[in-house]
Amino acid sequence: MSESQITKRAIAASLKELTATNPLSKISIKQIVDHCGLNRQTFYYHFKDKFDLVHWIYYTEAVESIADYCSYDRWIDGINRILSYLTDNRVFYINALNTPGQNAFDGYLFEATHSLIMGVVQDVSATLAISEVDMSFIAEFYTFAFVGIVVKWVKGGMNEAPEDVVERIRDIVSGTLQPALMRYSGSAHPMNK
Repeated sequence: MSESQITKRAIAASLKELTATNPLSKISIKQIVDHCGLNRQTFYYHFKDKFDLVHWIYYTEAVESIADYCSYDRWIDGINRILSYLTDNRVFYINALNTPGQNAFDGYLFEATHSLIMGVVQDVSATLAISEVDMSFIAEFYTFAFVGIVVKWVKGGMNEAPEDVVERIRDIVSGTLQPALMRYSGSAHPMNK
């Protein structure tokens, strides 16, 4: 592991430890670097702000781990990994999702999840004649639904077992994604006429 990665991980660990006792909105860069024995300049060399750090943590710990799950056959495993990861880091993500702001985590969660769902949509529609615009719309629809459910679940304290949430999501998506894509294929959809 490179020295840069080691430094980033130390800063990330510091923030995660601090969120166990402090709201993210109240944690300063100075507190983060003091906690891990670094200086502000080092922090800003690696991250723009604490939200950039939160996004980096999620990307490196969750998003990269689901890169191989962007197919219809494996998407549920990817969702399961995300929810299990969020559960394992419960305090940190409850804190992150309850911190409003222009770089709020829920917006980033949408961006990160959209690529997974877009991969699934592209996989399912590979043999269908669907425009990129329509595929993007369908992926956005399912992304908003997923992120809305996850944000509500996290902000509610993650009381429902992740497996139960995954099962409920599977029941809905498995019965609706393919028919939705079929309706948008070829000239069957009014927007394609």
